[in-house]
Amino acid sequence: MPPNQTLKEVLARYKQGEITLDTAAEEIEGVRLDYIGSIACMDTGRAVRCGMPEVVLAEGKDTRDLATIALQHAETTGRCIITRIRPDQVADIEDPARIRGIHARYHETGRILVLSKDTTSKTTGGIIGIITAGTSDIGVAEEARIIAEEMGCEVRTAYDVGAAGIHRLFPALKPLIGAHVFIVCAGREGTLPSVVAGLVDKPVIGVPVSTGYGYMGKGRAALASMLQSCSVIAVVNIDAGFTAGAFAARIANRGLPS
Repeated sequence: MPPNQTLKEVLARYKQGEITLDTAAEEIEGVRLDYIGSIACMDTGRAVRCGMPEVVLAEGKDTRDLATIALQHAETTGRCIITRIRPDQVADIEDPARIRGIHARYHETGRILVLSKDTTSKTTGGIIGIITAGTSDIGVAEEARIIAEEMGCEVRTAYDVGAAGIHRLFPALKPLIGAHVFIVCAGREGTLPSVVAGLVDKPVIGVPVSTGYGYMGKGRAALASMLQSCSVIAVVNIDAGFTAGAFAARIANRGLPS
């Protein structure tokens, strides 16, 4: 398995004499764990080990604990991504972040807060296309987009493409054709990922969204439909925008020249 780009960069800097052996060893320590009292264990080596960032899930966490974890993570690694965050939690994190000189960027639709010392993430050249069947699917799609961009990818989007009128899909697909991988988010009967997979020659990741009502509603029918697709697609769990974005970025980044 080839080393990920971060490891190669560290080794190149050591070879060129820009950093010491001890510093290089510290940076590539992929099993590094940082403990925050008795409330959390941060996997600060994940980006080096796996090529993807450690992400803090806000859902279910006490706001004070969340702030402590997120701010320490940002100070330790330079960047922290918080998913499924509520607006009231954002307000309680932004102020202490500003005091510590940490930049905070809130993505309301995707429910993500990004804390960083350096406000830009490195670009890799990977390209991802994200498509939604309807406007109700955009929140999940935006979660995927932000994660993919945090992993260095360019993301091109086509939202509210629809499935009932197939003629709407073709003009929406045209600007996305250069993508290395596609994410397709759909609720209700979840048809769209299968249709897209039958039209493009790149991997397609289906994301069932918890829209729809009645029998098999809340994304269950969409999940079942995508799992039964006769087109070749990969499928993540219901509303799993983070998983889709991270997986797509790993695919898009893997085949790029080093």
